[in-house]
Amino acid sequence: MIYLDYQATTPLAPEALAAMLPWLENQHANPHSAHVPGRAARAAVEVARDNLAALLPAGGRVAFTSGATEAINWAIKGAGKVGGPGRIVTIATEHAATLDTVDALARSGRAVTVLPVGVDGLVDLAAARTAIGPGTALVAAMLINNEIGVVQPIAELAEMAHAAGALMLCDAVQGFGRVPIPAGCDMVAVSAHKIHGPKGIGALWVRDGVELEPLLHGGGQEALGRSGTLSPALCAGFGAAARLAAERQAEDAAHVAGLWENAAAALGSRWMINGSIDQRYRGNLNIRRDGLDVARLMSSLRDIAFSAGSACASGSGRSSHVLRAIGLSEAQARSSIRIGFGRYSTETELVEAIDRINAAADAQRAAA
Repeated sequence: MIYLDYQATTPLAPEALAAMLPWLENQHANPHSAHVPGRAARAAVEVARDNLAALLPAGGRVAFTSGATEAINWAIKGAGKVGGPGRIVTIATEHAATLDTVDALARSGRAVTVLPVGVDGLVDLAAARTAIGPGTALVAAMLINNEIGVVQPIAELAEMAHAAGALMLCDAVQGFGRVPIPAGCDMVAVSAHKIHGPKGIGALWVRDGVELEPLLHGGGQEALGRSGTLSPALCAGFGAAARLAAERQAEDAAHVAGLWENAAAALGSRWMINGSIDQRYRGNLNIRRDGLDVARLMSSLRDIAFSAGSACASGSGRSSHVLRAIGLSEAQARSSIRIGFGRYSTETELVEAIDRINAAADAQRAAA
């Protein structure tokens, strides 16, 4: 199997697995307990927290969550309660965790503005300046888009938010450990399994001085008052993955850049790239070939793992809202595929996969 779906999830790093195993095998104490084993578990959690903090802006606190979806929900709903019923501004290409949460608040009467993007997938900054004004409470935007890899101008959006007296939430799930997190953010949501850590754990970073109402009520054991018992194993795995990402950041970036060049050469002129080529994370290739039957393509290449879009929307039957937002027709959106690669991908397997994708797509066209 050639795995090329890094935006959906990444392979677990051996170092992350090694960090988790002791806490799965024989160190089972609750990290919120006061006895010696509990304090040892708590120490492991705090080491992991420090490893995450090293990749995040200074002057804030990290709270572990069940994943980025919880972190985003907490940030949007919790900040809204504290900051009052001000307007929420977000972008049409955001992840469903943001768009669905904002939509739920809109249905309850909250004022919401969803900003458009251009054909390159980048937010319309003129529209943003108009929308982010007095009465805005929160701006929520994704650093790197999970479907098309476009890098949004988060620093500029944060500056607009602060000028309006609003908070800035950055969904950094696809960028954490890969690119620097802009310093102007007030809240940052991240996930372990997108940086070679385990599934089932994420985190929310909150700038000092920003207060959130709890999303989950209970014991309030975790930082920022989040309730629920933490898993030392998941925390340790996340921390090890974050430490490794920090150590390998330059090496991983160079590797991905080289893979991008090889992939682009192998694709040739057969495909169109969706979204900006320049302002883009190079480990994401979202491409289309008009008239392509993607379901048939994937069925003919079962030993290559790539996708037709976001894993979170794979069962909805809908075409990608991100691709429609950049102006693609329904047919064009349904003729697009996403190829994602990273640390453990090799040039040989990537080029082989693209050659076989090209051959299968050519066969479709010849048979049409």
